[in-house]
Amino acid sequence: MQEETVRGDEILAKVLSDRYGVEVASAELVPIGTETINRRVTLSDSRRIFVKQYLTSADLPQAKTAWTMSEFCRTAEVPTPRVWPNRDGEFLTLVDSTAWVVTDEMPGRVATEPMTVPRAQYIGLLLGRIHFTLAPYPPPARIRQTRWRTAPLDTAISATQAALARATEQHDPRLCQLREELKQRRDDLQTHVPRLRSRLPDQLVLQAGHADFTRTNLLAQEDVITAVLDFQGETCLPAWELGRAAFDPRTVANSPSWRQRAIRLVGAYRFENPRLPYADVRACARVALLYLLFSLYGATTSEYGLPAPAEADLQRYWVERQVTIRRLLDELDDIEAALAAIRPGRWDIP
Repeated sequence: MQEETVRGDEILAKVLSDRYGVEVASAELVPIGTETINRRVTLSDSRRIFVKQYLTSADLPQAKTAWTMSEFCRTAEVPTPRVWPNRDGEFLTLVDSTAWVVTDEMPGRVATEPMTVPRAQYIGLLLGRIHFTLAPYPPPARIRQTRWRTAPLDTAISATQAALARATEQHDPRLCQLREELKQRRDDLQTHVPRLRSRLPDQLVLQAGHADFTRTNLLAQEDVITAVLDFQGETCLPAWELGRAAFDPRTVANSPSWRQRAIRLVGAYRFENPRLPYADVRACARVALLYLLFSLYGATTSEYGLPAPAEADLQRYWVERQVTIRRLLDELDDIEAALAAIRPGRWDIP
């Protein structure tokens, strides 16, 4: 990535001048993203824009699909960043084998604290609007994986053993704690997954979605969501995406009122998207729990090469997911009863 960053720094001004007709005054790297090198750029006329340079390993057709979906949702008043078309009217610009996307810079920040009730409602309304808008959209060819629904338990258990081996090789200072946590995860997979899967609806809606609608891809000012970032250009299950948003681990692990916030979010979602079948809405907590059980993201961190603050946040996220699994397992019946009480048009219920 370092070599590509240097190359991008060298040609950034040329790309913006030749292909977008604007001049650079200053640029700063923004240390986020796994497939892109990101820069916040101030133009000579004082406007500020956000520029993404795609790594050579990135799937560019997929990126184009994602930006087209983002723009489609922006026409439905979803606050996605406006993509600048280049001189040829294209969203994706290729210069010297390097791909670029230019967007407006959006206001707000990534929230680091648990959701408040008003923010949960706002998030639910936006996700409902996205799913409602994308319901008739041609489903993208790439489909978000559903290991939590179909993968053999042996595969998931082997993954926990591989994670422990990685942590040992990396001399992870959390090794003793991680060993106990992964043992608990293996026990949970064997004990709970067959029962949780058996009570899922036979059919769940599959459609175009954001596919990564999480806290880190939302910008907020106070309780208002000012931007929805990084559409993935995928087909996914709305029940999965709804469950991930409603049972956000930072909120579940750190707020005594996490259930109230989850129900408010789902109620707001239902207000904007009454099309999603009742069974899918009720199943979203169960789906979120299964997804967490099958995910080991954050168990080890050294392999990602993250800056120290980002690595610490990912380690915190792993701990929060562990807490969320326990709380959902303990309270799933009550949560599903509360979800069953939600009706379209009633997003403000307690």
